[in-house]
Amino acid sequence: MTTAHHATDTLTRDALAVLQPTFAGTTRAPDWLLRQLENGMTGVGIFGRNVQSTEQLAALTGQLRAANPEVLVATDEEAGDVTRLELIGGSSFPGNLALGAADDLDLTRAVATAIGHRLTECGISVNWAPSADINTDPGNPVIGVRSFGQDPALVARHTVAFVEGLQSTGVAACVKHFPGHGNTSVDSHLAMPRIDIDLDTLHSRELVPFKAAIAAGTRCVMSAHILLPALDPDRPGTLSPSVLAGLLRAPETQGGLGFDGVIYSDAIEMKAIEAVHGLARGCALAVAAGADAICVGGTPSDEAEVLRLRDAIIQAVRDGELSEERLHDAAERVRALGRWTARARAEATAGPSGPAQDIGLAAARRALRLTRPEGSPAPTPPTLAPYVASFHPVANIAVGHHTPWGVATELERLLPGTRSADHTADQARAAGPAALAAGILEEAGEHPVVAVVRDAHRHPWMADTLTALLAARPDTTVVEMGVPESPPAGALYIATHGAARVCGRAAAEVIAGVPVGEDRDQ
Repeated sequence: MTTAHHATDTLTRDALAVLQPTFAGTTRAPDWLLRQLENGMTGVGIFGRNVQSTEQLAALTGQLRAANPEVLVATDEEAGDVTRLELIGGSSFPGNLALGAADDLDLTRAVATAIGHRLTECGISVNWAPSADINTDPGNPVIGVRSFGQDPALVARHTVAFVEGLQSTGVAACVKHFPGHGNTSVDSHLAMPRIDIDLDTLHSRELVPFKAAIAAGTRCVMSAHILLPALDPDRPGTLSPSVLAGLLRAPETQGGLGFDGVIYSDAIEMKAIEAVHGLARGCALAVAAGADAICVGGTPSDEAEVLRLRDAIIQAVRDGELSEERLHDAAERVRALGRWTARARAEATAGPSGPAQDIGLAAARRALRLTRPEGSPAPTPPTLAPYVASFHPVANIAVGHHTPWGVATELERLLPGTRSADHTADQARAAGPAALAAGILEEAGEHPVVAVVRDAHRHPWMADTLTALLAARPDTTVVEMGVPESPPAGALYIATHGAARVCGRAAAEVIAGVPVGEDRDQ
């Protein structure tokens, strides 16, 4: 092979190495994907569309590993509201806000360890979690319960505990969304969020959890598609050398965080990037800025798209927009992570076998916060099965609309005869909140009413309907399954700090009067 041919081959393999596409299917990986994994591609993203069961997913990822033993198989199993392994039924583990509410580092570490063991059983080697964002803007439409909370120190210590638990199982953690997505009211899936804070605030607040995670040895950090003018007035974090090569990668002596692991981009096809720069140019710009692994994840890729993105990266090198050294450095970092995950998987201790560990439900119970009006008696189990009115906001894109939530299913199990109905903003707009509340009460009749909301403070229709409902039926139980920012209301107010399946079950146990300490599975 000539030197020129060898250089071209190296460039091609390096360009493939930084791309992390997804695919469709549950039983067989596409031939093109296996072929490209043999040609130099290093990683693949797994989403709910690829998952049916642990055994099925283990077989599928085994095909990927056969093509490349050091392949990075990644997913974002945050647990709580964002789950890929339990997309259809809901998560067996509460999410970050619930863990932050419990504020028990051993509990957070144990939950992350249990998640890691489950991922290992499925053949997953990288988890795009935890979210280290501080939810400083209560109106944030994309983070919310995915954050451990609003206090930087609390978020930092739980981020570290999660990273430690996850990586103890041989699964690489990927702390996100750098440099912090919590102080925005815009979802970067849809548009470009802008965060107007100064550098002092950034260092004393947003960066605190990332600094702690890096010190704790997180293997990966994921960038955010957010514009932070104090660092770069023109480009979002994922495309900004000032944010990635500068702030995140530069040594502490130069004002950086000194991170030496793999920098993943958030999904490159999100509108904050794709709508402005296009997919192909976005990939090249991200690598040039300092990203090592480019997630191409929203919709399944095909070979033509992957080769088009590969060629765009190669062309950027030839045009002088991306240095060959930067591309090779990115590829080598990703390959090194693949070697680490292969070793770590082999060395990690196997987790408990069998069904989901009870740690998730225990954590969800610990996260509950109950509030009653001052002087009111403790609630008693209902004599009639309740009527559950669930108020559904538009689904967060990161969460998706497939994952069920609420308390109705669990209440029906505990209190047969429970009835329920879902209500939306469209219904409230058509009828008006007062009429919607009146319709709920008519349906409920004499049965106790349970109103289930999610981020009521962000949805005026939800808050107004709830106000009308409580004016007519003050004995209504209110369950808040989002961020409990609104004042507690109702005869009993239950804040679950998340909408995972186990959070719904924990709340249902309280409503049904299941005594603490009893076997609640009967």
